[in-house]
Amino acid sequence: MRKSYRVKKEADFQKVFETHNSIANRQFIIYKLDKPNQKHFRVGISVGKKIGNAVHRNWVKRRIRQSLLELKPELKNDVDFIIIARPSTDQMSMADIKSGLTHALNLANLIEQNDSED
Repeated sequence: MRKSYRVKKEADFQKVFETHNSIANRQFIIYKLDKPNQKHFRVGISVGKKIGNAVHRNWVKRRIRQSLLELKPELKNDVDFIIIARPSTDQMSMADIKSGLTHALNLANLIEQNDSED
């Protein structure tokens, strides 16, 4: 995922956190901030030290990024969001991470619904 799709600066993280607009499931917490007139979404990923050492945390982050890359066409564009991985993601497979992340994104209304009824 390109750098333009990431929330990198501490100030940007704080802006999203200060909205107190969060949704959670057993694996992830998602904070979101609506940003009208934005070309594409931006995401920040946080994996705490309870998950494991640096190598393991980076492994979890890579899995989350890959899941987001696969969900990219379905995600809303006018939003910044932060994904916080809970300790239960420690031993999850790639399919489980994608499933849990999709569930959390649906709860947060970040996935656009394509209702094509004929």
